[in-house]
Amino acid sequence: MELFANFPLWAALIAIVFAQTVKVPLHFIATKEFKPSLAFSTGGMPSSHSAAVTAVSTGIGIEHGVSSGLFAVSCVLAVIIMFDATGIRRQAGEQAILLNTLVKDFHRFVSEAKDWAQKGEYEKQKELKELLGHQPIEVFFGGLTGIALAFLLYPLF
Repeated sequence: MELFANFPLWAALIAIVFAQTVKVPLHFIATKEFKPSLAFSTGGMPSSHSAAVTAVSTGIGIEHGVSSGLFAVSCVLAVIIMFDATGIRRQAGEQAILLNTLVKDFHRFVSEAKDWAQKGEYEKQKELKELLGHQPIEVFFGGLTGIALAFLLYPLF
């Protein structure tokens, strides 16, 4: 039953759910396109990864103090995760965009070549996921979301 009283854990889980859920109305406001699938995808505004790691770090800071070793570890891991979201994962998304464009161009070339027979199923391939990482502003607001939610939720625990 101690698990249910673990404030940093619950703050992080609630931050993830909140950040994922709020992506749908924010996207609708920005683009006038309703995409409920955003609630279950990576990338987008705000970063749920950033919200989670800042919520858990804030929760640890509230419970154990900002001078504790546990808070230091959680902060270092939060920085690494947030850096990764804007760096490596974002670049992988950019590469996916380029590769998807190349595959589409190749298939257009193949379909227009009159001498080529109908190709088999092995040539059909699923597109790579392009929205993998985050822009720095998405990570920033994800981090603010996690911190704010941790402070708002703490009195409830």
